[in-house]
Amino acid sequence: MSKSPPWRLAAVAGHFGRDIERSLVKIAGIIEDARRAGVDLLVLPDAALGGYIGDLRKPDTDSLPPALASDAQELQRIGRMAGEMVVCVGYTELDAGLRYNSAMCLSGDGVLGHHRKVHQPAGESLAYAAGDAFTAFDTPVGRMGLMIDYDKTFPEAARSLALDGAQMLACLSAWPASVTDRAARLPQDRQSRLFDLYDCARAAENQVVMVSSNQTGIMGDLRFLGQAKVVGPGGDILSRTAAKGGLAVAEIDVEHEITRARTVLRHLDERRLDAYSKKYAEQPN
Repeated sequence: MSKSPPWRLAAVAGHFGRDIERSLVKIAGIIEDARRAGVDLLVLPDAALGGYIGDLRKPDTDSLPPALASDAQELQRIGRMAGEMVVCVGYTELDAGLRYNSAMCLSGDGVLGHHRKVHQPAGESLAYAAGDAFTAFDTPVGRMGLMIDYDKTFPEAARSLALDGAQMLACLSAWPASVTDRAARLPQDRQSRLFDLYDCARAAENQVVMVSSNQTGIMGDLRFLGQAKVVGPGGDILSRTAAKGGLAVAEIDVEHEITRARTVLRHLDERRLDAYSKKYAEQPN
């Protein structure tokens, strides 16, 4: 990548279903639109290749998303589409007979980073195995970390990545409206409020940039929220979409803004491990 900061960061809200070839055509169009907009980092939703499960509580194990190996030609195609752009995409990964809800960060140079969703809500464990790590990695736009939807509910996930030097967190989601207490309008749904709250809190508490994508539309019994956004290191939403498809784009000098946010208060440095690390260690497994 020949340009220098500030970077243009973009999060996608969009619907992606079971047809992988159709999704690849759609992704190609999104990447071209993003390229015309000067985007340097593009974050597609969770399950952009093959779609998500249709029921959180009791997923139909006979109708799961198609799974791909991490070196699948479909992922390689996205890398070629990306070229100098950094692109994050979600897919179902097949490895040693196990299926994972995974995310990959790619460019024309190849794979930059990879993550398997660690935290599993409700019955998701019936459809996927769980990952076991959060690891930051270097990219042409800076050091990044990946999370997948429910991961961001847990402060430890984002904190682990920030402590590993991540300046940007890309969270790829297939985050639905409440399955137990759905509101008549998505903006009033309690999951809509929580989705925004977690995005802003994880950015602010770690003083990093959050790029948060999400699915839209309906898959089975699930209605996805959209609400893609870019959040600054002070927890301020710099750009966002609504419930429908779209692209949230923000231009930001990431390193400069993080340095500015940490001028007086440095959350990572001012932790008191002596006061609470023992309590964490005493928690039951």
